[in-house]
Amino acid sequence: MSNEKQIEQEIQDKGLNAPRLTPDHIDSKIKAIRYLTGDVAPAFAHEDYFAKEDKGTPCLTICILTLENGFTVTGESACASPENFDKLIGQKIAYENARNKIWQLEGYLLKEKLHQAELDKQF
Repeated sequence: MSNEKQIEQEIQDKGLNAPRLTPDHIDSKIKAIRYLTGDVAPAFAHEDYFAKEDKGTPCLTICILTLENGFTVTGESACASPENFDKLIGQKIAYENARNKIWQLEGYLLKEKLHQAELDKQF
């Protein structure tokens, strides 16, 4: 069981049911997942940006998550030694890094909704 699932279970076990985010809510916001690796030539890059001996770039993995409203978040992973590069591990790490950004965005939205509800009660 992942740490996230353990925490979610603990929250449920304690009956903490005020408005909050859940892992399922975060996952429901993701509509598309794309991955890029550093060995893909970027569009519009000037050739001066590329070193002829650049062997580290293929170790880079970028995850692009498109959310249900069309907004995108990205996550990255990179290894120091090219010999350690593993495509699937890089994708998992980059995905988690991108997904963590959704928690922040959705947390802000929830807090704003709660704040606005409090303001509405005052009037």
